[in-house]
Amino acid sequence: MRKFSVKVNGVAYDVEIEELDATVSSAPAVTSAPVAPAAAPAAPAVTGNRGAEIVKAPIQGTLVKILAKAGTKVAKGECVCILEAMKMENEIVAPIDGVIATVEASQGAAVEEGSVLFTMN
Repeated sequence: MRKFSVKVNGVAYDVEIEELDATVSSAPAVTSAPVAPAAAPAAPAVTGNRGAEIVKAPIQGTLVKILAKAGTKVAKGECVCILEAMKMENEIVAPIDGVIATVEASQGAAVEEGSVLFTMN
């Protein structure tokens, strides 16, 4: 865990950044103050057979863009969606080469840290 001081629009924030394992995402986990109020996890946008590999939200935020849909082939490290947190866009990437089995959240939805975004095979 590393600590940084970041200035955004003239407001200083103290943040701690932790490196996550590759099965979750390559985006860093960020904690800071002030914290936005919690929102309910999004309802599944696409249903079907869940995949064996689960892609979770590394931080609380809003899904501003979903780039992959069920059935899409993706390569390890390829961006599958954009998660906005604290006015920063974070690329959520595929942890493995595979196919998106299900999309578990919808574009524009507020998600909590640890919410399932996609499943893959």
